[in-house]
Order: sequence, then C-alpha cells, then structure tokens
Amino acid sequence: RCLGEVGRTGVAIDTIDDMRTAFDGIPLDQVSTSMTINAPAACLLLLYELVGEEQGVPSQQLRGTTQNDVLKEYIARGNYIFPPEPTMRLTTDLFQYCHERVPRWNTISISGYHFREKGCSAVQEVAFTLSSGIAYVQAAIDAGLSVDEFAPRLAFFFNGHNNVFQEVAKFRAARRMWAHIMRERFGATNPKATMLRFHTQTGGVTLTAQQPENNIVRVALQGFAAVCGGTQSLHTNGFDEALALPSERAAKIAVRTQQILANESGAADTVDPFAGSYFVEALTDEIEARANELIAKVDALGGSVNAIEFITGEIDESAWGYQERYRIGQDIVVGVNAYQEEEVEVPDLLRVDPESEREQLERLARFKADRDQKLVARRLEELRGVAGGSENLLPAIRQALKDRASLGEVCGAMQDVFGKYAPTF
Repeated sequence: RCLGEVGRTGVAIDTIDDMRTAFDGIPLDQVSTSMTINAPAACLLLLYELVGEEQGVPSQQLRGTTQNDVLKEYIARGNYIFPPEPTMRLTTDLFQYCHERVPRWNTISISGYHFREKGCSAVQEVAFTLSSGIAYVQAAIDAGLSVDEFAPRLAFFFNGHNNVFQEVAKFRAARRMWAHIMRERFGATNPKATMLRFHTQTGGVTLTAQQPENNIVRVALQGFAAVCGGTQSLHTNGFDEALALPSERAAKIAVRTQQILANESGAADTVDPFAGSYFVEALTDEIEARANELIAKVDALGGSVNAIEFITGEIDESAWGYQERYRIGQDIVVGVNAYQEEEVEVPDLLRVDPESEREQLERLARFKADRDQKLVARRLEELRGVAGGSENLLPAIRQALKDRASLGEVCGAMQDVFGKYAPTF
C-alpha cells in the first residue's frame, strides 16, 4: 500500500537502523527534534530514545516534540490505525512515560493546522483545536496524571492564513481561551500549565499552482501575522509546494523570509504588538465568543472523541462555502480567479528518485533477515498481552523495537488487539 509514497512526505523510519542512520553524527543532547508523526508517535519517540541511549545521552536530556494528535487524523487527514479509545490510551501512556523518563519532551502538538487545510474557518480552527486539547487533558486526568505536571508539556499547532488581522485575533483569542479553560475547567494552578505554547505553519492550502511566485508574498504575510499573534516557532512554506515538495531555491527563500521577519520587520521586538487596536480587540472578542459556542456544542455531544462526525460535517460545510465564494468571484485569489495570465509558469521542481524507495525496501528486508526471529515473535506476543490489559504500553513497545521488531510489526501487533478504525460516515 505504500509503494510510490516512500520518501514523499518525510524520511522513511521503519526500524531502529533507520533512526540510527537519520541521526548519525547528530548529538541528541544538543538538538531539539520535532517529529510530525501521529498514530505511531510512541514508536518514533522510543526509537529516538534508544538511539540517544546508544549515544550515551540520558533520556532526561532529550528535547523535542511528537505531534501525537490522532483526533485530527479521524477528522481531517485519515492517517489513523486504531479506533479512538485505544488511541487515546496510547496518547496518555506517552504522557505518563515522558513525565517519568523524558521530562523535557513535548508530548503532543495539538493540531488545528489540518482542520484549516481541510477548509474550516478561523473560528472553527480555534474551537475544534481547543476541543481536542480538552479531550486530551481530560483523558490524562482520568488516567491519574496531575494537570499541573503534564500540561506544561502540551503544545499546539496552528495554520497561518492571508488575512493578517483575522489571524492575529485568532491567535490572541486561542491563548486567552486556553488559559481560562485550564484554570476554570481543570483547576490548573501552575502558570505554565495555563500557557498556550504554539507553533505555526503558513497555509499550504492557500498556495496556488498558478503564478507560484505570488506565494512568496502570501507566506510573508502569514508569517508576519503569526509572529504578531505570539507564535513560539514558525514554519514558512516553499513557494512551489502547490506543485511538489519544495525545491532548494524555494526552501532557501522560505528561510530568508523568516530571517527578514525576525531581523527587519520589527514584529518580534514586542509582545502582542496589536494589543489595544480597536479592530483587533473587537475581532479577538468575536472569535472567542463564536469559538466558545462551538466548543459548547462539542461538549454537549460528549467531547471530541464522540463528536468526530459533527466536527467533520462542520468543516465540510465551511470548505464548500469557501469554494463557492471563489467560484462566483466573491473572494479573490490573485492569479486563479482574477489577474490570470495566459502562460503557465512551472518552476524547476523537486522530484523524488524512485531508486530511494527500492533501496529502502532492500534495507528493510536485510534488517528482518538479520535478527533473532524467535525473540522478535516473543516480544510481539508480549506486546499483544499488554495491549489486552491496562498497563502502560510503551515499555513493551520499547523492548520490541530494541530487539529489532519493525515499526509496522509493532503497530500490527497492537492492531491485532485493538482492531482497525473504519469510518462510519
């Protein structure tokens, strides 16, 4: 099922050997690593920990983030494996494991980015992202964890779109709302447990294949709005990403855009530079009020885990509305439904060499041939036993990966117990 996709959405990490190769020569005590991984997030973290151990780096010194937000996979992306209930168990097991062993790790990046990519509004992005956050916090509390201890390691991930003022207000409203939610709903007293720490990526869905260099301006505006809205970190997209993975030239321009924002724009020189603006303050209040109304609807359905169909329907309706406004010209997209050009400009694009897929398949076959097969089978059976009980899953996963089970085999063993999620809508 993966043929033709290997290497197209990230580095293929199937085994502990792959993780060793990826971080060969990189001292893990001197870097912070962000892993955009969700359903198998626990496996990737554990492989990283094992490689750190081989480098002589204590787990307590490892820093980084696993995205680990599977609720948004059911709603917006589709890269899930198990049903929601065991998936939430894996998520909270990772919270607990990191609290005990990898305390500097950001255990989840609760993502609204993908909701916005699917077509939701700014208000929906705030509401549904914070609803996911509420579900994860409640699940962790139900598992016996202390909100003041685990919540400071939560992080969020938002989208950046073109309307600068709306985006600034969106980020401001989200920060304010999360502080209220943590204090009033969950009784957090640790100030760091009430902070909404977030990463922003500029909007992939806003990029156009037509006149692609226009995207450089879009990305600059989106990055500016994110910085003015208080983002802690920023990813700027390549201008050619509506056509392919970013080329080296596009990636360099994206980095230079960040550097200009940081050093020349003045946006990073003060906290909350739009504070006090009547327009931005009023817009912040409006987004907060409308987002709270949506959160109340999700709550009434029993929370995000039970409201997947409702949330998906709301986003689908919003996406249709956006498309209609573009179709009739109510909303202008430069180069697409206005200011078009006859000649189609296609820049030099990055193309993934199919040879890399063949080499990865060969590496995986060699890895599986060069191991103690009986030991691997025993570790996988032990993992199935833990999955059928209530113990923390991560120690059993860690042992299986250390003894050379592949990521696919580990996830397959859990799927034998948990089953595979099949949407009903």
